[in-house]
Amino acid sequence: MSSSPLTATPSPLLPAKSKNPPSHHHPLLSYLPHCTTLRALAQLHAVAVKAGLQAHPAFVTRLLTLCTDQRADAAHLDYARQVFDRIPHPDDVVWYNTLLRGYARCGGGGAMEAAAGVFVRMMEEGVAPDTYTFVSLLKACAAARAGEEGRQAHAVAVKAGAAGHEYVVPTLINMYAECGDARAARAMFGRMDGDCVVSYNAMITAAVRSSRPGEALVLFREMQEKGLKPTSVTLISVLSACALLGALELGRWIHEYIKKIRLDSLVKVNTALIDMYAKCGSLEDAVSVFQDMESRDKQAWSVMIVAYANHGYGREAISVFDEMKKQGIKPDDVTFLGVLYACSHSGMVTEGLQYFDSMRDYGIVPGIKHYGCVTDLLARSGQLERAYKFIDELPIKPTAILWRTLLSACGGHGDVDMGKRVFERILELDDSHGGDYVIFSNLCANTGRWEEMNMVRKLMNEKGVVKVPGCSSIEIDNMVHEFFSGDGRHPQSQEARRMVDEVIEQLKLVGYVPNTSHVFHVEMGEEEKATSLRYHSEKLSISFGLINTSPGTTLRIVKNLRVCPDCHSMAKFVSMVFNRRIILRDLNRFHHFEDGVCSCGDYW
Repeated sequence: MSSSPLTATPSPLLPAKSKNPPSHHHPLLSYLPHCTTLRALAQLHAVAVKAGLQAHPAFVTRLLTLCTDQRADAAHLDYARQVFDRIPHPDDVVWYNTLLRGYARCGGGGAMEAAAGVFVRMMEEGVAPDTYTFVSLLKACAAARAGEEGRQAHAVAVKAGAAGHEYVVPTLINMYAECGDARAARAMFGRMDGDCVVSYNAMITAAVRSSRPGEALVLFREMQEKGLKPTSVTLISVLSACALLGALELGRWIHEYIKKIRLDSLVKVNTALIDMYAKCGSLEDAVSVFQDMESRDKQAWSVMIVAYANHGYGREAISVFDEMKKQGIKPDDVTFLGVLYACSHSGMVTEGLQYFDSMRDYGIVPGIKHYGCVTDLLARSGQLERAYKFIDELPIKPTAILWRTLLSACGGHGDVDMGKRVFERILELDDSHGGDYVIFSNLCANTGRWEEMNMVRKLMNEKGVVKVPGCSSIEIDNMVHEFFSGDGRHPQSQEARRMVDEVIEQLKLVGYVPNTSHVFHVEMGEEEKATSLRYHSEKLSISFGLINTSPGTTLRIVKNLRVCPDCHSMAKFVSMVFNRRIILRDLNRFHHFEDGVCSCGDYW
C-alpha cells in the first residue's frame, strides 16, 4: 500500500535525525530549495517530523513558501494546508499570509472558501492580521468574483485599521472591479490619497473587462497628465482597450511608446501587441511582432493562431500550430480554440474534427467554447442534423449560445424545420435575445410560412424583446467615429448618407444589385426593401471613410453584429470600383475586401 505524502518513507540520502535541539540554522533547512517535486518535499518533511521540527518556525515557513509559490500546483497547495492543519496552535502571521497568498494565486470559488477558512482560523487563534493578510484575502475574493465575501473582508479591514493602507486600497479597487461593482471601485479610487499607478491599473483593467474601452483610455491619459509612469500591466490593458475599439493608429502610437520606455522585450507585452494588431485588422503587424519576438510562451503562440483563424487564414493557423509543437510547446485549451476556429472559418471539417478528438491526447477536457466551434464547423458545412445531434448528446448541459450557432446556420441554409426545432430549444433556455426571433421569423418568411412568421413577431412583441441596433465604427486621424443603422447621431451622418447614395449609384453601373433576400416584409416591394438596406451602419462607415481619407487608404471597419449579405456585396464592389482595401471585423470574424473579392470566399 502506498503511503500518503505526510507519512512518506524518508530517503536514505537525507541526514539522520539530529541529536541537537532544533535551531534556526538546522541542516535540514538547506535541503528544502533542492526539493523540486512534491514527493521530495514530503520525504524531507517526514525526516523533519522525526527530528522534532514539525513546528519549527523557520522550517514551516520555508516549507509553506515552497508549496505556495508561483510554480506550485493544486497538489502542493493541498499539502501545505495539511502541514498547517497539523500544527496545534499556529501563531505566526507569516504562515497564515503564505497560505492566503497561495489561495489567491490559485483562484476559483474553492480557493476563496479555503482562504476564508484560513482567515477564520487566524481570528480564532488570536493572531492579528496585517496588511499582507488583507491583500491576499481580497485577491482571493477577486479571483473567485466573490463580491459579498469581499465586502465582508473590507469591513474587517476597516475595523482593523488596514483599509486605508497603500497596498490594501488598490487591492480593494481591483476586488470591487473584478466583482462587477464599478460604483464601489470608483468610490475607492476617488478616496485615494495621492496618485498610485497600481490603483490606476486596477481601474483601467476593470474598464476593459467590463467593455468600457473609452473610459480605460481616458484614465490612461489622466495618468500621463499626472506624470505617472505606466507599467507593463497598464499597457497590456490599454492595448486591450484599443483592440475593443479597433483603434489601430492609437495602438501603433502605444507600440512606439512601449519601445521608447523599453518594455518591448516582455513576452506578455508583445503578446498583447499581437492581439491588438490582429483585432484592429492589421494581421501584417501582428505577424511582424510575432516574428520579431526573441522568445515566445504558450500564450504568444496561441494568440497568433487565433489571429490567423479570425482573419480566415486557416492553413497558416495550422502551420503555426505545427511549428509550436515542433518547438516543444504543449498546446492548451486556448490553443485548440484557435485551431478549431481556423478549421471552422475555412471549411476544414475533417481536420477540425480530428483536432477536436486529439485534445484528450494532451489531457485537455473540451469546454463550452470548443463545443461551440465544433457545432459551427458542422453547421456551416450544412451538416445541420449532425450538429443538432452533437449538441443534444453533449456530456454537459448545452447553452443557448450553442443552439444559437445552429439557428444561424439554419437561416443560412434555409432549413426552416430544423430552425423551428432549434428555436424552441433556445426559448427553453433564454427567451430574451432579439436576434433569435429575427433569424427564425426571417427563415419562416423566406419559405413562405407567413403565419408562423407573424406568430414569432407577435411573441417577440409580447416579450418586449428588441433587436440590437447595428453599429459600425471607423478610426480616422486617431478618432473613432460610430454610426448606427438608420439614425443620425453622428454630426456628419447626413453627409455620410449622401455619399452612400452616390456610391450605390456608381456601383449599380458595374453590376451591383441590392441583395434583399434577407428583408421580409409582405407589404414591401423590392425598391422599398432596397431602401431599408441602404443606410446600414457598415455602408455609412465605409462612405464616411471614402469622404475623409485620401485615395488608396485602407478602410478598417468594426461591426457589432454579423455583416449582412447586402453590405458584404456592397463592400466587394467598393473595393473594386474605388480601389480601396476594406478590412471589416464583424461579430464572428474578419473580412478582407480587395479587388472585388473577400478573403472569406463568401463562406461566413
